[in-house]
Amino acid sequence: MVFDSQARLGNEDAAVKDALEDALEDSERRLRLPAPSLRPQGLFLKLGATFLIYSLVMTTTASQSLRTLGNSDLQLTPIGFGAWAIGGGDWTYAWGPQEDRESIAAIHRALDLGVNWIDTAAVYGLGHSEEVVARALKTASRKPYVFTKCSLRWGADRAIYNSLKAASVAEELEASLRRLGVDTVDLYQVHWPNPEGEIEEGWEALTRLREQGKIRWIGVSNFNVEQMKRIMKIAPITSLQPPYSMLRRAIEAEILPFTQANGIGVINYSPMVSGLLTGKMNAERVAAMPADDWRRKGIEFTEPRLGRNLRLVEELREIGSGHGVGPGVVAVAWTLHHPAITAAIVGGRSARQVEEMAAALQFRLSEDEYSRINTFLAANLA
Repeated sequence: MVFDSQARLGNEDAAVKDALEDALEDSERRLRLPAPSLRPQGLFLKLGATFLIYSLVMTTTASQSLRTLGNSDLQLTPIGFGAWAIGGGDWTYAWGPQEDRESIAAIHRALDLGVNWIDTAAVYGLGHSEEVVARALKTASRKPYVFTKCSLRWGADRAIYNSLKAASVAEELEASLRRLGVDTVDLYQVHWPNPEGEIEEGWEALTRLREQGKIRWIGVSNFNVEQMKRIMKIAPITSLQPPYSMLRRAIEAEILPFTQANGIGVINYSPMVSGLLTGKMNAERVAAMPADDWRRKGIEFTEPRLGRNLRLVEELREIGSGHGVGPGVVAVAWTLHHPAITAAIVGGRSARQVEEMAAALQFRLSEDEYSRINTFLAANLA
């Protein structure tokens, strides 16, 4: 906070000024407002016979509006930092090798540019993503909301398995709290509804852990409508995290109308289809991906869909060029255009990648641009 004083401060006045600054900074931290969000230029205060003259001006350099997530008090920026890829290589759903130094720099840059939430999961890098997030936050300029997930476990052989048993969920949470270096997780999500017969037990466990103060809000990921209905009988769902992009639109039919009708927030993952729509991908780069990059075998990364998808990228590039933004920013904006989407998860493996996507905090498509993309998709079915 910076106060521009127009009156001489005595010792007593200065102490009050310091206390006011501390209170305002505490409010910023609790709301995770984009920096700098409140910039008091002054305030009219009367201390005894002395007037301190300030004028309170609310300014935002990151002027994007915050969005309330479901039934929570979480106020989110339109995009959050996705920490899947920074889990590194050598696990089943890896994105290939990743330098921790680059990951930490990416997180710092995202926070500096105004992003106020991070989404990770215990399974990303088999715990490593959470550890990297913790290291980044120790030296971060601002403290964001931190979201993580449970239900995917692994053993000594690094093989991944599913469990939503109450004891397993509690054990996972304790491990995540330890790796993240926090006492409470802002949003704890069931990563996958598997085993499906255990989703009620797992949801009941999350509810009890929230009552213990270890979780602030609880959500789900990759659930369908019937599965959400089942667990809503136990406790309300704050949020759903589904895959959603212009190439994966299945949730538009039933899931998004259901979340809107029931006040469930939606934070979609893979809005750029795991990097495919960023404008940096081509057939040669896909072929050169590391052996442990799961995308090599992804359906959208192989023919016949790859060719269609790369033509789509050129369409997005043309739209974005008129606004000075890249195809990836346009792809994210397309998902945010849907009224049921609260915010989108955008990954970044370096500070440079984060900077390239920062415009997604504010850029929005016009109705004509949105229709143009949908017309292309309808005419170019893979």
